[in-house]
Amino acid sequence: MNVLLLAWKIKLPPMMEIITAEQLMEYLGDYILDAKPKEISEIQRLNYEQNMSDAMAILHKLQTGLDVNVKFTGVRVFEYTPECIVFDLLDIPLYHGWLVDPQVADIVKAVGNCSYNQLVEKIISCKQSDNSELVSEGFVAEQFLNNTATQLTYHGLCELTSAVQEGELCVFFRNNHFSTMTKYKGQLYLLVTDQGFLTEEKVVWESLHNVDGDGNFCDSEFHLRPPSDPETVYRGQQDQIDQDYLMALSLQQEQQSQEINWEQIPEGISDLELAKKLQEEEDRRASQYYQEQEQAAAQVQQQVPGAASPASARQSGSNERKRKEPREKEKEKEKNSCVLL
Repeated sequence: MNVLLLAWKIKLPPMMEIITAEQLMEYLGDYILDAKPKEISEIQRLNYEQNMSDAMAILHKLQTGLDVNVKFTGVRVFEYTPECIVFDLLDIPLYHGWLVDPQVADIVKAVGNCSYNQLVEKIISCKQSDNSELVSEGFVAEQFLNNTATQLTYHGLCELTSAVQEGELCVFFRNNHFSTMTKYKGQLYLLVTDQGFLTEEKVVWESLHNVDGDGNFCDSEFHLRPPSDPETVYRGQQDQIDQDYLMALSLQQEQQSQEINWEQIPEGISDLELAKKLQEEEDRRASQYYQEQEQAAAQVQQQVPGAASPASARQSGSNERKRKEPREKEKEKEKNSCVLL
């Protein structure tokens, strides 16, 4: 959305200061529908409509996270997943900088053409092998992952600087985060979106010139602009880390949640009985989700010495309120909602 806004492809009403995730999804969905090419062949039209249908099906995942799996051979090389369709459909380039230096032969051999997920599986397999050469290769691959835990290498940074065009608006993937990136006078910049900068109106961009994340903050004209209150910014960034940790646990819980086994549902079941089964499953997942969130908030509190961070406290309180609401929502849903079959 930030890329589309900066490119003036989507416009929000003037003076709008707050927008919900649902509203963002509506703007994005409308843009996808309106951006359909006009003069294309029948085959191209069918292909575009199929991609658009696939993109709409996973659009809701944008609020929580996308399944993106990097490969270590190029800044635009990712394992294909359905989620990548969204970037293709919107014509937004997706980059990463987690590359193997081609001059380090043993790492090149150990990593090969593997994606991240494939490399993790390879390491586990090599460790269990009786072949000493495979064990050594697995160790080299594991060391590479450990030594590049920031998911950005200097070779990758050089390739990024070369690949991104001047003035290009794109998305940079790193550490399970998607950042808006551009290039200005040969230097890469990331759009500042951490909540710690909420009151820093003049801080807009952060330079990406090393792998340690120690960039320089700039205003909208790319002039140096250090934060007015670094301590507040630091605390806000720590809160963001806590919230990201909770989000990661939430995504893990969502992936592990069991789907309804439709084969076990008897034939001839009435619509009302099926609706009740669906509602029971939804309530079970909601209850499990809130419990996971509460436990995660408690874990975050234990990891921080002294008092809990504001984000942890707010999240815990929010979860407590949410945990008390499912029954009221259920009653309201039974009163006002229907199930589409």
